[in-house]
Amino acid sequence: MFFGQTQKKTAEQLIGMALDEDLGLRGDVTTSALISEDETGSVQIVARSAGVLAGLPVAQMVFDEVDRDILFAPLGSDGESLTAGQVVGEVSGSVRSLLVGERTCLNFLSHLSGIATLTHRYVEAVAGTRARIYDTRKTLPGWRALQKYAVLAGGGCNHRLGLDDMVLIKDNHLAEWRANATDSSLAAAVGAARRWIDSRREGSLKIEVEVDTLDQFTDALAGGPDIILLDNMTLDEMRQAADLRNARAPHIELEASGGVSLSTVAAIARTGVERISVGGLTHSAPALDLAFDWK
Repeated sequence: MFFGQTQKKTAEQLIGMALDEDLGLRGDVTTSALISEDETGSVQIVARSAGVLAGLPVAQMVFDEVDRDILFAPLGSDGESLTAGQVVGEVSGSVRSLLVGERTCLNFLSHLSGIATLTHRYVEAVAGTRARIYDTRKTLPGWRALQKYAVLAGGGCNHRLGLDDMVLIKDNHLAEWRANATDSSLAAAVGAARRWIDSRREGSLKIEVEVDTLDQFTDALAGGPDIILLDNMTLDEMRQAADLRNARAPHIELEASGGVSLSTVAAIARTGVERISVGGLTHSAPALDLAFDWK
């Protein structure tokens, strides 16, 4: 897990937009009306419920943007498990600035920590198996780098960041490709993708193929992709696919997707797949409850 330049750039853009929409044209009129300019104070950022922390660098960036004189002292680290009542940071300085940044700071922290917390629950559910939990591209527009960072904080893994990271052959690609192909097999589609990669000297790109039946799986297996995505297969079908893979091409990874929940993920992991992708990590994670407590 690394909060690097990509995450920082995304955070800067989102923080600017968040503060602009919150302050509007007049700024914080309530604070301006009631709080004097010279009043100072300190607050603690407190976890109201247990979870996993993510987004602390973003929280600090919020206050850097609001007021460079604000002092932000982190008292935790991203990826850390939190207990209810735990203090994760202290912020001191102008009370006006603290109030301006409060909601934006908590929005980022609560959302990203919620993703990390939900991811951690999935990771714990498959502990003891060979399966790893992956996110998807089902992210909020503009938020992808931060949401995927939060997945890492929760112990999960990142699938492709964007369309340029991997060749992922899905049913919609095949429908168009087959209209002009002399050989409409999945193996042939993998071969075509491999030739395209080789022609452009993009050897680091992996090839993944989506299948939803065992016949399609056998076809894809013959093409030798790096990963085969088992979409909405039953547990028995996934076990059969794992057995076929083990016998014929053990180097190919299997990924399960569709119908994955906390109640089903452990059984899916026991079928022998290496990867389980869960869109809900980023599009449906509930926010972790964090709050400002004035000292």
